[in-house]
Amino acid sequence: MTSHQTIQTMKPATAAKKLGVYLEATPAEFQEGVVSRTELNALQADPPQWLLELRRNGPHPRPVVAAKLGVSISGLARGGVTDALTTEQIEALKSDSPEWLRQERATQAEVRKEALRIKEKNAERGEQPHRPRS
Repeated sequence: MTSHQTIQTMKPATAAKKLGVYLEATPAEFQEGVVSRTELNALQADPPQWLLELRRNGPHPRPVVAAKLGVSISGLARGGVTDALTTEQIEALKSDSPEWLRQERATQAEVRKEALRIKEKNAERGEQPHRPRS
């Protein structure tokens, strides 16, 4: 018998998510094709100029924007941020520090503090940590 190995491919949206970039800002050939696992690994190992530029300056997808601002994705929505932002826009938000951003950062800090408290409590009991589904 011969071994037949199929090539794993993914949609451009999935590949963009794994690369941490905003799909609509990627080159047309990336958006229109499929990406193999090998191609994704190559992009991660040796990013082309367009990928480096997107990671550096954006526009960034909401999960990246949320992480850079130190808030949740839901916090972004509550603050009225629904679109991708550039690094410059993110830095402007940080320096302006609007009330919603200060409030969402405080909320996020409380969430992290509570998660740590629960983790420590479970560790004392010898329980396995709860892993949220992704």
